[in-house]
Amino acid sequence: SRRHKLYREELNLTSLAAPLPLRPESSWLQFHLGISRDGLYPRSSPAINRLLRDMQEFPTISADYSQDEKALLGACDCSQIVKPSGVHLKLVLRFQDFGKAMFKPMRQKREEETPEDFFYFVDFQRHNAEIAAFHLDRILDFRRVPPTVGRLINVTKEILEVTKNEVLQSVFFVSPASNVCFFAKCPYMCKTEYAVCGNPHLLEGSLSAFLPSLNLAPRLSIPNPWIRSYSFDGKEEWEVNPLYCNTVREIYPYSNSNRLLNIVDMAIFDFLIGNMDRHHYEMFTKFGDDGFLLHLDNARGFGRHSHDETSILAPLSQCCIIKRTTLQRLQLLAEPEYRLSDVMRESLLQDPLAPVLTEPHLLALDRRLQLILEAVGRCIDTFGEATVVANDTAQPQAPASDRAKLGT
Repeated sequence: SRRHKLYREELNLTSLAAPLPLRPESSWLQFHLGISRDGLYPRSSPAINRLLRDMQEFPTISADYSQDEKALLGACDCSQIVKPSGVHLKLVLRFQDFGKAMFKPMRQKREEETPEDFFYFVDFQRHNAEIAAFHLDRILDFRRVPPTVGRLINVTKEILEVTKNEVLQSVFFVSPASNVCFFAKCPYMCKTEYAVCGNPHLLEGSLSAFLPSLNLAPRLSIPNPWIRSYSFDGKEEWEVNPLYCNTVREIYPYSNSNRLLNIVDMAIFDFLIGNMDRHHYEMFTKFGDDGFLLHLDNARGFGRHSHDETSILAPLSQCCIIKRTTLQRLQLLAEPEYRLSDVMRESLLQDPLAPVLTEPHLLALDRRLQLILEAVGRCIDTFGEATVVANDTAQPQAPASDRAKLGT
């Protein structure tokens, strides 16, 4: 710590910069002001493109651990940890105009697949999955993933030299290959073999724009009714009971709002990206029970293009409901002239780290889209279109018929 302090003083990094006024036209503020009941941003929002560009280009003015990692430093029950140590590392980077973004560094190369023997709760977090999830969410017209962009970060100049956190300073080192590296520090994470390294200073990562503070825009974090078991041999009720949705429908708020339809939207999104780790969801309290669900933390998506985890679609296949607008968008993206893989490929070319996904991952989107439409088709064959395809403003009545034959 003393060495780092002397280093910072030598570079004159301890002097405080003059406070900057808040500019009403700043992209971060415009993004926050554009949040509405319909989504995180309007369909055609010039502020979002400016925000993506600013996150890519603005110099960082500070770097720090995220709040949850800080909590782990003081409250870490190592006996409860089953994931490999140190594979999760994220930092909060700040910019001018009070901008703030979550930085997730590259942990896995694009052509690498998650090993078959990995449980979903020990998987890597992938920076390119965060980027691709934002683009897919926008293509699906959900607009529930915060704006995310790729960036090459100079870990020395843009993290080490601007952080005031001495713990973060202390985890930087130079590898035998002369690359600058750092790692997460927690009682169970202090291992340099789990470090991320620049080349020698530059490191790929994703930057996701922060939402307004909880003081300004309170949010609820709610357990997903289709949460998976986070043990090696456990099962949740939905995994063994095909009639599980009937139970969910009797519980507030799933009994009298659009919440269940939004859960199905989220399941469709997660199935397309292959994300099995949606244990909670968040929503703004301001918009009430019918508000949209935030699709946060998508870094465990796009792990295996060769496998389609159909159990992620359980909310759709067990409840047999879907929004009409969601179904129409999916049907459009299944048409040859608007093929989902083609639209995603074109959209991802806008990112500075393109290509963001490998071709097998893009083609997997088309295959999974067909599986979703087939699941909807089975529901319609069983219960009828009027029951299955719902207006976005009202939740349909639960079918009285037995759903067991549909399975998950």
